[in-house]
Amino acid sequence: MIYLAIGFPPAAKSCAYRMRETANQFVRQGWDVTVVTIAQESWERDSGVDLTLLEQVDPRVRIVELPLSREDLETDIGLYSEERALNPNGWVTRLRRRQMEPFPEPNFGDWRGDLEQAVLKVHAEQPADLLLASCVPYVNLAAAWKLWEEAKVPYAVDFRDGWSIDVIEGVECFARDSAEGIWEQRILDHAVSLWVVNDPIAEHYRTRYPEFADRVHVVRNGYDADSSPGRVHRPDTGAGLAFGYLGTVNFTVPHLETVLDAWRAAREREPLLANATFEVRGHIGNGSGREANRHAEVLKQAEPDGVRFGGPAAKAEVASIYARWDAMVLILIGGRYVTSGKVYEYMATGLPIVSAHVVEHDASNVLDGHPLWTGAPGLDVAGLTESFVRAAHMAVETSDEVHAEAMAHADRFTREAVMSVAVKTLIDDHAALHRDSAGDAAALADTQPAAGGPSQ
Repeated sequence: MIYLAIGFPPAAKSCAYRMRETANQFVRQGWDVTVVTIAQESWERDSGVDLTLLEQVDPRVRIVELPLSREDLETDIGLYSEERALNPNGWVTRLRRRQMEPFPEPNFGDWRGDLEQAVLKVHAEQPADLLLASCVPYVNLAAAWKLWEEAKVPYAVDFRDGWSIDVIEGVECFARDSAEGIWEQRILDHAVSLWVVNDPIAEHYRTRYPEFADRVHVVRNGYDADSSPGRVHRPDTGAGLAFGYLGTVNFTVPHLETVLDAWRAAREREPLLANATFEVRGHIGNGSGREANRHAEVLKQAEPDGVRFGGPAAKAEVASIYARWDAMVLILIGGRYVTSGKVYEYMATGLPIVSAHVVEHDASNVLDGHPLWTGAPGLDVAGLTESFVRAAHMAVETSDEVHAEAMAHADRFTREAVMSVAVKTLIDDHAALHRDSAGDAAALADTQPAAGGPSQ
């Protein structure tokens, strides 16, 4: 299998966990896997790298790194052209226009030729039976199509969040007859399977392409079992309760300010929170804006309220970070089309969870039934304040049995369990397609005249 997986380890991206488990599962089920991604140096100028992510990549996975990177994230001004230095905004506008010419995707469209040549080269060296394209970027689809056109290699697509649906706003991104729409239709017409992360996104695609509905599969993100402390937690109230958020800081500044306002109000109101801390860990921004933006300033200003920003966390540190917290704060963007991979990991800690997202959110569906979830009050300071207070009491009053029940609520969402089923299903779908193709070829041969016989 050729796996187009830009964001594969050691990229410090949330998608890296899903990609790693997907590649590992194919290897465990008997496949040779070649991952096509971009060089580590490219991620160093983007969101960063986490070399500990490579530790659990199956050594049998072959990784091909392409020298592709985003020009707009270059921070060495000594490398800027005179045009870019004198008119940076105009330069970016022209760059976006140029990138959209080969493929309708800003930032990545001009990678099309390199990706196409890469998959053709890999296929020439070791003929592929299947290609799996993980998006974003969506330009991966052009490479999948190229290999289909040239060598009829079957392909599947992992959209994760979808392309034609804006999962944040919950609206259609583009029309069926747009350049993007034509590409999406073309790709799905011939795809073996389409993976998405939740039911609302799946329903969007089943409604948009009814003839393709039976090939749309929900493959949730899940969590890695080794990211959970795996034990019942007992807080140290004397040292002060510790609340925490771990994940990419991709929410708006007003969203963050609402959470911090509620935290401040809860500390003033609840004695259990008087000396509590709230630690934020994760990546903030990329390129030149990494940790040098308004989010970082707001977190710095909140330090008198016990708020601390600890920076990104390596994958190998995650379990130990969770082990020292007493409650989790789940800050999420979007609504019913967004789940977030972190919700599964948070559940597996067995800790109280404060939801800082809109009420109609797919994370609410996943959390429903979790015994230590404070509910989803929406992005309202008063409601979030109450949630922080409830979580504090849960942290000190919950029995070991309920903590164990909370951890068990996440058991069915281990990434290994989720991806092993998804990969097996895709392999079965691919095998069925192969059998059908062989049957069609045999039937066609039966209708042809024997050598030297009469024509029909």
